[in-house]
Amino acid sequence: MILTAAIQLTSTSNEELNWESARTQIERAVGLGARFVATPENTNYLGPHEEKVRRAESLGGATCQRFANLARSLGVHLLLGSFNERSDDPSRCYNTSVLFGADGEILAAYRKIHLFDIDLPELKFMESATCKPGDEAVVVDTPFGRIGLSICFDLRFPEHYRRLTERGAEILLVPSAFTRATGKDHWETLLRARAIENQCYVVAPAQFGSHDDNGLRESWGRSMIIDPWGLVLATAPDGRSLAIAEIELDRVAQTRSHLPLRRAPQRQRTGIVV
Repeated sequence: MILTAAIQLTSTSNEELNWESARTQIERAVGLGARFVATPENTNYLGPHEEKVRRAESLGGATCQRFANLARSLGVHLLLGSFNERSDDPSRCYNTSVLFGADGEILAAYRKIHLFDIDLPELKFMESATCKPGDEAVVVDTPFGRIGLSICFDLRFPEHYRRLTERGAEILLVPSAFTRATGKDHWETLLRARAIENQCYVVAPAQFGSHDDNGLRESWGRSMIIDPWGLVLATAPDGRSLAIAEIELDRVAQTRSHLPLRRAPQRQRTGIVV
């Protein structure tokens, strides 16, 4: 059993203020007893998207060093939901999530595969114009469970999460900056669906509110922790806040035992499978 916190932020282009806001909420979560803490997508920067490419860093850069040092000093596992990682394309960066161990070492890095390209009447956005997609699903062992990584728009692709659970994932991380336009109708439904169909915990730290990205978006918030039955264990209130709940892997094993979705399908005499 591990007390887990999903941090909610309102990041902007001011990286120093973003760092202070994230650090404050992480320390607050640890003060409440959390041993695993996760921050949202775009933790260190959420401003004009052309600028993010210029500011992109390596995994050994200042942003990752800050979070590594914080994980080490607090003695907790810490997910940097995402930062802008320099790629081999000078016009695009990776949107990269990094998991740090309690010793500050990088346990895993995941580069967002499904990029947020959308054309709705109320929202038009092309993440692929400034981001390069990753190509590798990532699952990593930790002392408190096997974790599958994802970022935001990945949530709409159930095959990604099936791949993670087939590789043994018990906890799914979904750091996000889900827009208000889509989040108000889809966020909780999609998170609960991914938890139910994969019989995993889902930890989803999110951005909230307006960002100084030229008015392109407003984030929905509602950071959540959901259990393998699809029950919402905790939801963050609006603003800079957090959701905190216990993760107990016995709950994963129990759910999978009682409802064995991964057994080979067998024909029913009636021809109906429920």
